[in-house]
Amino acid sequence: MESPAIVLTTSLGWICAALAGVGVVYTLVAGVLAARFVSRRARPAETFPSVSVIKPLYGANPQLAQSLSCFCDQDYPGELQILFGVQDARDPAIAVVEALKAARPELDIQLVVDPRLYGANRKASNLANIATHARHGLLVLSDADIGVRPDYLRRVVAAMSAPGVGAVSCLYVGGGRGVWGRLAAMQIDYQFLPNAAMGKSLGLAQPCFGSTIAISAEVLEEIGGFAAFADHLADDYEIGRAVRARGYRIAIPPMIVSHHCGEETGAQLFDHEMRWGRTVRQIDPAGYAGSIITYPTPLALAAAALFGLAPWSIGLLVATLASRLLLKVCVDAATGSRAGPWWLLPIRDVMSFGVFLASFAVNTVGWQGRRFRVGPDGVLLHT
Repeated sequence: MESPAIVLTTSLGWICAALAGVGVVYTLVAGVLAARFVSRRARPAETFPSVSVIKPLYGANPQLAQSLSCFCDQDYPGELQILFGVQDARDPAIAVVEALKAARPELDIQLVVDPRLYGANRKASNLANIATHARHGLLVLSDADIGVRPDYLRRVVAAMSAPGVGAVSCLYVGGGRGVWGRLAAMQIDYQFLPNAAMGKSLGLAQPCFGSTIAISAEVLEEIGGFAAFADHLADDYEIGRAVRARGYRIAIPPMIVSHHCGEETGAQLFDHEMRWGRTVRQIDPAGYAGSIITYPTPLALAAAALFGLAPWSIGLLVATLASRLLLKVCVDAATGSRAGPWWLLPIRDVMSFGVFLASFAVNTVGWQGRRFRVGPDGVLLHT
């Protein structure tokens, strides 16, 4: 009779193998759907309402000037106001904004410095402060580290004009320098993006991301303004949920923006991804647990180790590596991006799986130099 340890090891091995097999199929489907979603044709804009672009800032990195200037280079015929906001008069982002204003005197650019807080989420408080200076009825906000193409506003406005749309958001790819920045970008391109595109393509989700949230002033008022989300960890998700609760839908146009990955150390990368993982786990616990199938390579490695490198387990591992490589090829071709080399992908997958497992054991997040506990309703609590 086999010992309990052998039975447990064998059972765990078969579970890992089964999940890895399902993960291979999922990966292939996700890669194809992501490529098809990004390649769809978008409807052109027919009207060009006045727009207030809102950019909440905190600190400065070498890419900040480039990230902000692309919003000043929009091929948009409507009236445009660009609002940058900080909460600290000593924030180094101020110098970047002032230089941008001096270089583009023809543009309506305004810097808002307002320290008022409405909750633990300083970004949401910053947004609330900036929004009071918006002059136009359509607001387009995005995080400070987002880069866009010149037709960005045209395409967002076109999506916003569709019947029943209450907000518009965008999928994104990553871009970074150095090993940690590239690893961060690979997580976005080859983990987040396919999963988000698959959920949207199959009608399983109407996500809302900080990469872009376009919303009318009227709908924003209906949901309580940005201050209503100032205690929530996932402010972008909560905004989207509030919009949907009002009977509107969230449009995701077939376009990609870019997220600058500024991680310079492994600790920064881990802390950022733990916050992201903890956020998603809070939003959708069952779905997050089920996303274990999106890590087929680490699961196949575990199965191979538990079964002592049996021929079939090695074959399964090869299949997972091939599926992940094919997904990378599909995403790179569709988006025109290339987050990292193919040989780094298995390492990135193992790291991602480690973050996934660790996120179940951690109930605190680090954000803007502070640590918070996360309540069961997603509310941030000071540690």
